[in-house]
Amino acid sequence: MKVKLLAMALFPLTLAACQSGDIQKVGDVAVSVLQQQNADKTLSTYQWLTATGSAPKPLVLNFDDQGRLSIATSCNGMGSSWKVENNQIVTGPLMGTQMACPDVSMQQENIAKDLFNNRKVPFILDLKNSQQPTLTLISATGQKYVFTGTMTPESKYQTQAETIFLEISPETKPCSGVAPQNCLQVREVKYSESGIKIQVDKDWTLFYDQIEGFTHNPNERQIIRVKRYEIKHPAADQSKYAYIHDMTVERSTVK
Repeated sequence: MKVKLLAMALFPLTLAACQSGDIQKVGDVAVSVLQQQNADKTLSTYQWLTATGSAPKPLVLNFDDQGRLSIATSCNGMGSSWKVENNQIVTGPLMGTQMACPDVSMQQENIAKDLFNNRKVPFILDLKNSQQPTLTLISATGQKYVFTGTMTPESKYQTQAETIFLEISPETKPCSGVAPQNCLQVREVKYSESGIKIQVDKDWTLFYDQIEGFTHNPNERQIIRVKRYEIKHPAADQSKYAYIHDMTVERSTVK
């Protein structure tokens, strides 16, 4: 009976493998079937990245445990609903921002649409390396994309983030932390529930930490949304917080 049930469970994935041209060997499918039982939890534990063409940034997927899929491209952000059903990732219609982007970024956005716009996506999880698992997806046109997983900050720090907004000056200044360095200059910004800016700190302050995922531009003044995680047991020379760049809210060129 167990053999028969396994064969039935394997059938949808085997069919997907045939349709997609050699997505994996038969042995990999069998391993994947065992992993599908906790696929939703695994997908939300990691952030998934893949390089596409000549796009300047990777395509990044975040499956949260509330059924929301967030997609970061080299230009616009996108999102949809998601769930795992019958060994497929089921998504709803994609929504996103609509900034004008270079062609290579638009091509990357088209890949995201081809993968996730109102689809049932065949997928394979490979967790043999828990530090760098892989997620293989098949697009609507039959193209295979392999994403590499990195643990989400929520999983890494075992806590929920506090969201803050920081205005980043185009000018950095020398500062001394553990060692001499150049520090960002920041001012905290606060918004009302309706999204209206209600407070900006008067003075710039030196920011001694790093903001993961943020690239400073000396020609731009930016307001960014940051997720701040408390580190439970920081080292003696380590900050109490970890900062992750969530999104850029405003940007203006400074001559």
